[in-house]
Amino acid sequence: MSDLLQLQVHDLEVDVLTGIYSEETHLPQPLRISMNVDIDMPERFEADTPLSASKSYIDLKQAATALPEGVHFKLIEAVADYICETLFVSDRRVRRVEIKIVKLAIAERGESIGITLVRHRR
Repeated sequence: MSDLLQLQVHDLEVDVLTGIYSEETHLPQPLRISMNVDIDMPERFEADTPLSASKSYIDLKQAATALPEGVHFKLIEAVADYICETLFVSDRRVRRVEIKIVKLAIAERGESIGITLVRHRR
């Protein structure tokens, strides 16, 4: 079993066109997106190891916030899949992506309602 580095970005709030009900389909909904991304890593990280040996957290944030404009995702599962695919295509070292999406607009008492999707590189 090889070692992996897990990068984490949690609690990004992003407005996304998503939903299946008529009251959801005309305006973006606020989603809270968190992700854990496993990547291959070098044998060691020395004090002078360059960023290219890892991955920038900004790449993860960009994948979650740069969704295509004007695209309506019926399911938040499709949003998660889109983010996963973006990360897999952008870097061959990405091995596994776990994305949690919470629909903020349907919470009534601060509860978290949403999904967690896990994809492995095929």
